[in-house]
Amino acid sequence: MNLTSVKLHRYKMDLVTPFTTHAGTVEQREGILVEAIDSSGRSGWGEGVAFLTPFYTAETVATSWIMMKNHFLPMLQEGSIHHPSDLPKIVEKEQGHQMAKAALEGAMWDLYAKQQNQSLASLIGGAQHSIPVGVVVSLSENLGELVPYYESQGYKRVKVKVRKGYEREDIEAVKRLSSNISVMFDGNGAYGEEDLEHLASLDDLGLLMIEQPFVSGDFYLHRELQQRMDTPICLDESIESYHDAYQAIQLESCKTMNIKISRVGGLTEALNIYDLCVASGVDVWCGGMLETGISRAHNIAFASLPNMTIPGDISASKRYWHEDVITPEVELQDGRVEVRRHTPGIGYEVNRQQVNRITQETYTYLL
Repeated sequence: MNLTSVKLHRYKMDLVTPFTTHAGTVEQREGILVEAIDSSGRSGWGEGVAFLTPFYTAETVATSWIMMKNHFLPMLQEGSIHHPSDLPKIVEKEQGHQMAKAALEGAMWDLYAKQQNQSLASLIGGAQHSIPVGVVVSLSENLGELVPYYESQGYKRVKVKVRKGYEREDIEAVKRLSSNISVMFDGNGAYGEEDLEHLASLDDLGLLMIEQPFVSGDFYLHRELQQRMDTPICLDESIESYHDAYQAIQLESCKTMNIKISRVGGLTEALNIYDLCVASGVDVWCGGMLETGISRAHNIAFASLPNMTIPGDISASKRYWHEDVITPEVELQDGRVEVRRHTPGIGYEVNRQQVNRITQETYTYLL
């Protein structure tokens, strides 16, 4: 791939509105943009989407920065990278830190696609020209205003960050506001074994799914709940690798899987998990984070694969940002996002002026 350098941009951006889960409220998003540069001066972009605190996974912005700067970038000297899928083999001896690995690999996928003069979506076999998308509603937002607005924008699915113990009230409130949008809720691992019967009692709500009610890695409780409900249980934080996905399928712990490129260590592993789920009859969809348009563009390419039929967490740029870091920004048309199949790489240009405005710190590694 003729890499000459990799540059890290640590950024900070204000959210349009605060985003609240049971773990706290985020008003500003900090993260890391990764730029891989080749000998022709082309740049590929990826994004590290860990949070400031380890409430979602063990990673944070600080640990991702340290791991990329002090470990993963120097390891690039240890082997040749002819294809982005070579990177996981180089960094696999370092345990964990999936989001840092995914950020580096994402930059290489974008660069490689540009070198091949192909869109990333076409390169990985994406077949859809536009994809249906969903939106996440947090606990701090006004549902009475937002749900009708999102319905008017054509969003196909609402994921609600419910209040524990008030799930029925929160879900029924959303359903009263719209009868046309599919509804699910995200437990973010907030429940325990004592909540099994309570969760099972929500089966009559007709939810699209319940996502990750129990803690990460607990395949047993998810299996117990799935056996008591027709509502599909979806795993999110529990799936950090192909082996996790294989184990969940073998134990029948879920009927649906949320595949996040960043959570599983990169697009190579995400594609392997996708193939496994398709072969096993497990429904899949592309999850998202509080991310800029760079990571969102990678998700759009991934979500264009033929069996990605459930609306993913790929909302418009204006959902989160006053100004995104890509041009054009991600926009919806009748609840769908266009897959930019005729533009090389991730399909969007990076707005370097905006990147410069939000960047707090940079680091360049020369190869």
